[in-house]
Amino acid sequence: MNGTNAPGPVAPRDPTARRPYVYIMNSQEVYGSPQPDGRGIQFIYEDGRFADCLRRVGHVTDESLLEIIPTTAGFRQVVHSIGVSVSEPSLAPVRFALQMYPANPGEPSTTIIKDMIANGDEQVINLDEADWHDEDALIGQIRFEFDRPGLLATVDVRLYFNDGYEAPVQVADEAIDFDGEGYRAMIARSLITTATDGRLGKVMQKAASGEDVTLAFIGGSVTQGAGATPIHLKSYARQCADAFAERFCGGSPDKVRLIKAGVGGTPSELGMIRFRRDVLRDGSEEPDVIVIEFAVNDAGDETGGTCFESLLRKALKLPWKPAVVLLFAVFSDDYNLQDRLMPVGERYGLPMVSLSDAVTPQFTLSPANGRIISKNQYFYDQFHPSNNGHRVMSDCLINLFEQAGKEAGAGPEGSGVTSNGHGAAAGENGAGQEDGGATQDAASLKAGDEPAGFPDGIAPVYGRDFEDIELLDRKEMPEGLKVEIKPGDFVLTDHALQAVEMDSEIEPVPEFPNNWAYEGGNPYTAPFVMWITCSKLVLVYKDSGDPKFGHAWINVDGVEVAMADPLVNGWNHCNPLIILNEEQTKEHFVQIYMETGHEDRYFTILGFGVVR
Repeated sequence: MNGTNAPGPVAPRDPTARRPYVYIMNSQEVYGSPQPDGRGIQFIYEDGRFADCLRRVGHVTDESLLEIIPTTAGFRQVVHSIGVSVSEPSLAPVRFALQMYPANPGEPSTTIIKDMIANGDEQVINLDEADWHDEDALIGQIRFEFDRPGLLATVDVRLYFNDGYEAPVQVADEAIDFDGEGYRAMIARSLITTATDGRLGKVMQKAASGEDVTLAFIGGSVTQGAGATPIHLKSYARQCADAFAERFCGGSPDKVRLIKAGVGGTPSELGMIRFRRDVLRDGSEEPDVIVIEFAVNDAGDETGGTCFESLLRKALKLPWKPAVVLLFAVFSDDYNLQDRLMPVGERYGLPMVSLSDAVTPQFTLSPANGRIISKNQYFYDQFHPSNNGHRVMSDCLINLFEQAGKEAGAGPEGSGVTSNGHGAAAGENGAGQEDGGATQDAASLKAGDEPAGFPDGIAPVYGRDFEDIELLDRKEMPEGLKVEIKPGDFVLTDHALQAVEMDSEIEPVPEFPNNWAYEGGNPYTAPFVMWITCSKLVLVYKDSGDPKFGHAWINVDGVEVAMADPLVNGWNHCNPLIILNEEQTKEHFVQIYMETGHEDRYFTILGFGVVR
């Protein structure tokens, strides 16, 4: 004894009994993307996705819980508290925020906030301490807010249940063996075909000879990189470009140019309009490979496949003959549109890769019976891949490139086709034969051949109505187009636009900045009017979650053909709408005006797609 009265160790209190819980995030990486105010924030949108989160991450199978917990009332009924832990090497301060969305946009709602240090300790938030609003309707978003951008952290978030509710056992996923035979077999299943047109083989020969190669990717939010953390380094497109340089260019990253042109929430109907601007960079780029990924976005294609095929043909007709690859992503509910889109690829003899074929069959297996990656490991949310999922997508494309390279080196007598057995040979369904054009299929030719005038010598599966579409906006005025525009009260420019991370950059680039905007509050006197000589016309307008936006009518040649409602989808993005689709070219008179009673609201015309 030292003779002092210093207290000795104090016996700890009895530990609080841990309530049953489920994970909604389990060892998930988050990244503080740069914000205008200098902070870094990871936004995680849960509106409409929270049930999938509970099922996929928390292993919840009770349908009654899956139905009620995503609502604010059900959440408060079932959940007692939230446990949050954040780990980041510099022990940075971080704010966790869980925001409810109101029933009607613009009403106040609850945001549950917890400030903490990212040292890995769990912080528990008791829901009784929140200041709840009566207007709360459902769980809207989760945010991790850092005081500076660029921080990469790992987070766990648990929901602890109230008495009377049981939670399933939370089982940790086994580590993914990216080098194992099972993983390689899973990747091999993704390959539908390496193609018959010979274009991809020529790209692989170009890379092997030491020449620079440009890889371009166009698609929706998956191609934008959604779910990848950080998005500019871990998107499947960036991972694919890095792996391509490592595998096929002697490890020289400067040999590979990446063009990433994904825009979240948009179908090929918009992709075909922005193709020249976003992929070809207004004619300054000539990509060697163009990967098209719209298999999970094209439910919004009004034409049911014609827009997709028109985009594909637009790429195939480029004079330097790039290799065009069709990539079929997949949602966590196993949904995609490859059954609709695959016949198009077969008709033109294109290389195709399916993530559905690769990963979906093994999701239902146990690790002992052959599961390589779980849904929780593959998906970031129900729509987007995690870093693991983006790696799988990249590896599937690299497998295609490797097989195409082998076949290109095998000589002209090789078959040129490697298939996973999915689907019929091109042309067997007979679609598109009534088109009136040539009926020869590219896939019926010997590998490396193309029909004369390819792809014009191929009868389309669905149609080619929009393959010559051009962008028209304040800046882009296609040469020789007969058009006169009087914007009326649509004279302003909207700067609050959907913005996306292009190529390998983290700073987002606004889409359609050269727009025509109307802002209510001024006397409404004149509509937007346009005289234009064309056969087809697509309006691109801004969707918004801001209730100050209102409805606008589109009138073509004296007939109200459509009413555009910017609030249907509830978030800021670009929405294409076909307003004219005729066979003959003639002059048309187009008017866009606010609906009666909405003159005091806002509406933004982002641009038009025009077929002459």
